[in-house]
Amino acid sequence: MESLNARAPERTAEPSSDRIRLARWVAIAAAVVGTDQVTKILLRANLAEGEAWPYPDAWFAISHVENSGAAFGMFQGAGIWLLAVTVLGVSGLLFYVYRYPPQHRLYVMALALILGGAIGNLIDRAMKGSVTDFLDPRYYPAFNIADSAIVIGVGAIIMLSFLEARRQQ
Repeated sequence: MESLNARAPERTAEPSSDRIRLARWVAIAAAVVGTDQVTKILLRANLAEGEAWPYPDAWFAISHVENSGAAFGMFQGAGIWLLAVTVLGVSGLLFYVYRYPPQHRLYVMALALILGGAIGNLIDRAMKGSVTDFLDPRYYPAFNIADSAIVIGVGAIIMLSFLEARRQQ
């Protein structure tokens, strides 16, 4: 009996580093989803679809835009396919992080931003069949908090991968 206890891992009061990374990852993704959904709820409560504040021709406006397509308005009306692709993407990201947990804090943050953004837009797509966009620069398609998180996360991963490759050379 003693030999079994000798091989058992010691239990400590401190959480493992994997748990801490997972907690950070979940917290960041949840913050993105929460912020994204709250801003969309506020927008829908205060602006009718197609309405803009301060006015539609401003260089930057808060506009209520419903996008049934993907990024930049591509694939309009492909709702069920975009919903399926998003579910697959979120599932793949969850599997990847579970199977290969990133060790570097910035990778954890970047992947959490992507996950939070994907879930934020997935909620819209599943509930309404379209994604609510509202940040509207005059000469660029409207976007939202979820879109911004995805772009920042992908950009960070590209930058971190480039820096890691340079460091290894």
